[in-house]
This record gives sequence, structure tokens and C-alpha cells, in this order.
Amino acid sequence: MLTRKLVLVAASAVLMTTVAFATSVRPAFATKVDCDAVMNEINSGKHAKEVAKDLSISTSSVYRCKKHAKEAAKASTKSSMEAKTGKEPKAAPSTAMAAPSAAMAKASPAAAASPK
Repeated sequence: MLTRKLVLVAASAVLMTTVAFATSVRPAFATKVDCDAVMNEINSGKHAKEVAKDLSISTSSVYRCKKHAKEAAKASTKSSMEAKTGKEPKAAPSTAMAAPSAAMAKASPAAAASPK
């Protein structure tokens, strides 16, 4: 009878401890990083670690903002080129559609002209 009471008390203690820890853990929420503020700090000459510490964000967030700014600048220059010329830039030719190789050029003209 005494062992049953001890088991019941121990199980209750474990349950209460589990509930206490489960309610005390704060959930992690993703915060929106202000990349404009990050880039202002970077452009003023600060290092990524300093910016991260000042804005209370991770250094990976700083690097991510730098990457997005670089991609946006690249897209901006690309679209301004298209606007100036009035047409889209030509894509590089694929290897299948590339000019004939030097070996094919040296082959006899009859072989090159014959249908396959």
C-alpha cells in the first residue's frame, strides 16, 4: 500500500515538473529585419558584427540583407540597360545551337550539305 502511494506521488511530481517547464519556455518568433537600417549602418563603415550588435540581430541577418541589396542592385542595372536600349539583352547561345566546330568546317562540303 505504501509503495502505491509513493509511485502515485512520484508520478504526480514528474507531471507537475513537466507542466511547469512546458509553460515557462518562451516560443521563438521570427522578427522582421529592417534591411534598410542594416544597409545604412554598413554603408557608414561599420562591420557586420557591430551592426548585428547595435540592431540586436544575428550576423547572418546582416549578410542576408547585404545579399538582397546586391541582387536588387544587379536587377536594377539590368532593367535600366533594357530601358535604354529598348530591347532585352540577348541570351548566350546554347551549345547545341552553337557555330559548327573547326573539325566540321574542314570536312568536305558535300558531307556537310548531305541530309542526315
